[in-house]
Amino acid sequence: MSAAKSITVNDQLRRSEAATIADLVRELGLKPEKVAVEHNGVIAPRSTLEDVPLGDGDVLEIVHFVGGG
Repeated sequence: MSAAKSITVNDQLRRSEAATIADLVRELGLKPEKVAVEHNGVIAPRSTLEDVPLGDGDVLEIVHFVGGG
Protein backbone atom coordinates (compact mmCIF):
# COMPACT_ATOMS: atom_id res chain seq x y z
CA MET A 1 0.00 0.00 0.00
CA SER A 2 1.02 3.62 -0.42
CA ALA A 3 0.18 6.93 1.24
CA ALA A 4 -3.51 7.80 1.58
CA LYS A 5 -4.91 9.83 -1.30
CA SER A 6 -8.26 11.41 -2.13
CA ILE A 7 -10.01 9.77 -5.06
CA THR A 8 -13.54 9.87 -6.43
CA VAL A 9 -15.23 6.51 -7.00
CA ASN A 10 -18.64 6.48 -8.66
CA ASP A 11 -19.18 10.14 -7.75
CA GLN A 12 -18.21 9.62 -4.08
CA LEU A 13 -15.09 11.13 -2.56
CA ARG A 14 -13.07 8.68 -0.50
CA ARG A 15 -9.60 8.22 0.98
CA SER A 16 -7.59 5.16 0.00
CA GLU A 17 -4.10 3.79 0.40
CA ALA A 18 -4.51 1.52 -2.65
CA ALA A 19 -1.49 1.72 -4.94
CA THR A 20 -3.22 0.40 -8.09
CA ILE A 21 -6.73 0.13 -9.50
CA ALA A 22 -6.76 -3.60 -8.70
CA ASP A 23 -5.85 -2.85 -5.07
CA LEU A 24 -8.73 -0.38 -4.86
CA VAL A 25 -11.18 -2.83 -6.41
CA ARG A 26 -10.20 -5.45 -3.81
CA GLU A 27 -10.45 -2.81 -1.05
CA LEU A 28 -14.06 -2.26 -2.19
CA GLY A 29 -14.74 -5.99 -1.81
CA LEU A 30 -14.86 -6.68 -5.54
CA LYS A 31 -12.86 -8.96 -7.82
CA PRO A 32 -10.70 -7.23 -10.46
CA GLU A 33 -11.62 -9.86 -13.03
CA LYS A 34 -15.33 -9.00 -12.66
CA VAL A 35 -15.27 -5.22 -13.08
CA ALA A 36 -15.07 -2.59 -15.78
CA VAL A 37 -13.21 0.58 -14.82
CA GLU A 38 -13.05 4.06 -16.28
CA HIS A 39 -9.99 5.89 -14.91
CA ASN A 40 -9.87 9.65 -15.45
CA GLY A 41 -12.21 9.36 -18.43
CA VAL A 42 -10.41 6.45 -20.11
CA ILE A 43 -11.44 2.78 -19.99
CA ALA A 44 -8.71 0.80 -18.23
CA PRO A 45 -8.32 -2.63 -19.82
CA ARG A 46 -8.91 -5.35 -17.24
CA SER A 47 -5.51 -6.86 -18.06
CA THR A 48 -3.80 -3.66 -16.85
CA LEU A 49 -5.63 -3.07 -13.52
CA GLU A 50 -2.71 -4.52 -11.52
CA ASP A 51 -0.32 -2.07 -13.20
CA VAL A 52 -2.26 1.22 -13.31
CA PRO A 53 -1.21 3.40 -10.35
CA LEU A 54 -3.69 5.56 -8.49
CA GLY A 55 -2.90 9.20 -7.83
CA ASP A 56 -4.36 11.85 -5.58
CA GLY A 57 -7.41 13.37 -7.28
CA ASP A 58 -8.07 10.45 -9.65
CA VAL A 59 -11.67 9.86 -10.73
CA LEU A 60 -12.96 6.34 -11.30
CA GLU A 61 -16.22 4.78 -12.37
CA ILE A 62 -16.40 1.11 -11.44
CA VAL A 63 -19.08 -1.24 -12.71
CA HIS A 64 -19.20 -4.80 -11.40
CA PHE A 65 -20.91 -7.75 -12.98
CA VAL A 66 -23.50 -9.73 -11.08
CA GLY A 67 -24.59 -13.18 -12.13
CA GLY A 68 -28.10 -14.43 -11.64
CA GLY A 69 -30.66 -16.71 -12.97
